[in-house]
Amino acid sequence: MDIAVFGATGFVGGYLVDALVGAGYRPSVLVRDGSKSRLQRAAQCRVTGGDLDDAAAVRKVVEGCGGVIYNVGLLREAPGSGATFEAAHYGGVVAVAAAAKAAGIERFLLMSANGVRSDGTAYQQTKWRAEQHLAGQGFAVTIFRPSVIFGDPRGAMEIATQLCRDLVKPPLPAVALHTGLAGAVLMSPAHVQDVADAFVAALAEPQTIGKTFVLGGPETLSWEEMLRRVAAAAGRRKWIVPMPIGVMKIAATLFDRLPFFPVTRDQLTMLAEGNTAPPAELRALIGREPRSFTAENLRYLSAS
Repeated sequence: MDIAVFGATGFVGGYLVDALVGAGYRPSVLVRDGSKSRLQRAAQCRVTGGDLDDAAAVRKVVEGCGGVIYNVGLLREAPGSGATFEAAHYGGVVAVAAAAKAAGIERFLLMSANGVRSDGTAYQQTKWRAEQHLAGQGFAVTIFRPSVIFGDPRGAMEIATQLCRDLVKPPLPAVALHTGLAGAVLMSPAHVQDVADAFVAALAEPQTIGKTFVLGGPETLSWEEMLRRVAAAAGRRKWIVPMPIGVMKIAATLFDRLPFFPVTRDQLTMLAEGNTAPPAELRALIGREPRSFTAENLRYLSAS
């Protein structure tokens, strides 16, 4: 069976393609010009060139498919090049849903995010609106809201690699963000392979239809503990100093539109809210204990 995958060339998308092929599916993917080299298992995929705003290309991708996975997402906007949360998180879902509906496809799996809501940041709002749009289209929908996702980026970018690059490697103290009197910034890192396997498992499980799964790894860690584990995996000794998110927001007000600055104001707002999730739903979907944010699972950092 062919499964349409939008967002196949990104970090999570590569693992989704691997997992689908491993389960006997053929991914039908949309690939922008110049991005085919980032596609995993291209020879085992049905590849269509184009963008999400190319309606003919989107129709071609979904044609003959038994389901759709929408995995397009941005961590940071670049409005000058058209990369906005509105376009990637909401507009793309609307376009793909219309094509899927016209093609008679019923099954639709959506990558959302933990903590989305109607009155949140632009990131959270657009993810929330995408969920609401799909709910009203008559699809057999399954929604996934993962905590932060980590794993070998294979040329892309992910949280541990970014922490290593921006905070561990520079010859300055690393910043451990905290929320002042409220305490530590907390996350439940989920391994990318486990998240990909959860998507594939849901395709074959009718009982997942109509449900939203919050996916967290087996540990809830503070920002400081994540930094310490990243530093250890990278073979670095690092002095870590506390930094209130409020102070960091002042700097972000001045610099967050510049690519060198590691976080935006909205990202800091979401960090302050926390990004934790219990592991039970991920464990149930994949039928095993999820991978932890440990040195063994961060070995890729030693080569970065």
